[in-house]
Amino acid sequence: MGLAYDGTALHGWARQPDQRTVQGDLEEALARVLRQPVALTVAGRTDAGVHATGQVAHADVPRTVWEEQRAKLVRRLRGVLPPDIAVHSVEEAPPEFDARFGALRRHYVYRLTDAESGPPPLRRADTVGWPRRLDAAAMAAAAQLLLGLHDFAAFCRHREGATTIRRLVTLAVTREGDLVTVRASADAFCHSMVRSLVGALTAVGEGRRPPEWPAALLGRSERSSEVPVVPAGGLTLVAVDYPPDDQLAARAVVTRALRS
Repeated sequence: MGLAYDGTALHGWARQPDQRTVQGDLEEALARVLRQPVALTVAGRTDAGVHATGQVAHADVPRTVWEEQRAKLVRRLRGVLPPDIAVHSVEEAPPEFDARFGALRRHYVYRLTDAESGPPPLRRADTVGWPRRLDAAAMAAAAQLLLGLHDFAAFCRHREGATTIRRLVTLAVTREGDLVTVRASADAFCHSMVRSLVGALTAVGEGRRPPEWPAALLGRSERSSEVPVVPAGGLTLVAVDYPPDDQLAARAVVTRALRS
């Protein structure tokens, strides 16, 4: 399933008691439409307030149910889902497909505006108003120094037993008028990593830190209290990449060994 959602009123992806979440709302909608319980596996568990336009999830359902519902599932889900969650595509996946462990890369975009008037009203949900002018060129220079395979523990919220080694393949900063956009792509991101990377870049953009500072934190064994975490509302998961079908099983084996 290809998913999109406005995370403003949602408490992240993962189901939580007494809280609205993407997983909770979507599993309930699927159970209602398919008339049976459905358990979802997602490509990336987004945090509270984070948006998505290119999220991917999978579920196992009986073939008889799938054949009966496949042609009308998107339309039927639209009728039962809240307006801030949408399933824009559904298709049958190969048996080896795993939305989480099969993914090659996740792609995020973070939007900031340093306009005095703040975000445009129609983009206020996914664009953060920044109170000070940002030097996008200095941010871009700092971003380039973070690329590659590193231990990003200084930029990650600790999770017991989880590795913080990641391969960051893209971290690009561009300016268009008053809009500053940060694009980040990696094999995977640990908890709060993108928002922490952007926070470190804003410290450079404000002139409070030199461009070399974020990279100097690489290799630390724990999260750095010096790194600010920017608000969740500016972050959007825009795409997830997968290998060809005949490489899905091998990719899942490799990723499980690294991330489980």
